[in-house]
Amino acid sequence: MLFNEYAQYYDLLYKDKDYDGEVKYIDALITKYHNKAKKVLDLGCGTGRHAEILSQYGYNIHGVDMSREMLKKALQRAESNDRLAFTLSNIQKFDLKEEYDIVTALFHVMSYQVTDEAIKNVLLNVHKHLKKDGVFIFDCWYGPTVLTEKPEIRVKRLENEKIRITRIAEPVMRENNNIVEVHYDVFVRNKKDDVIKEIQETHIMRYLFKKEIEKFVSECGFSYIDGFEFMTGKSLSMSTWGSCFVVRKEL
Repeated sequence: MLFNEYAQYYDLLYKDKDYDGEVKYIDALITKYHNKAKKVLDLGCGTGRHAEILSQYGYNIHGVDMSREMLKKALQRAESNDRLAFTLSNIQKFDLKEEYDIVTALFHVMSYQVTDEAIKNVLLNVHKHLKKDGVFIFDCWYGPTVLTEKPEIRVKRLENEKIRITRIAEPVMRENNNIVEVHYDVFVRNKKDDVIKEIQETHIMRYLFKKEIEKFVSECGFSYIDGFEFMTGKSLSMSTWGSCFVVRKEL
């Protein structure tokens, strides 16, 4: 299963990610589109970092993720924070028997839904878990930019006092299916004994287009509200890698 093998290294790999800035941005979107929101459902919550910071804004957050190892780390955050709760489940199928003001799916969670059926399953499940007038906020890879600029091989190096990590990400385009296969080679060097552990994973990412998102959300009981560049709010363009969309549950 994705992320399980290198879940223990996930927070180190993304220690340079601007979680604080992203959560501040999400809070601003929530305030704009549903300013009375208190309950948030976070899909694909991973180790719970977004949820933990968002709880500091006064929200009660319930995170869902299908990686047992990632969720172990999230549950550790919840031990000392009664605004946090987490559930191990597939975001297409879970049923919490509760409704929320806001649902989020951050860090390209929707791009991991690689088929039309998977996308619709998530949207229908989100619809079921949203209150009347509830809002779904998600980001994803933006199709026009992926096709124009095309992803490149990337190498990331990070370390702490115990280990040094090198991660190589090699993308392979599958244009006929609107997906990119990202092949990861992760090398973890133990500083104490110099032993190197290698982890390999392939993540299949779907890039999405505004018109198909409008179609999907309409078919699943939502009204399309807005789409823009994630973190900047700029209009979607051929240079928008990370797009953000806001949709509302129809009455």
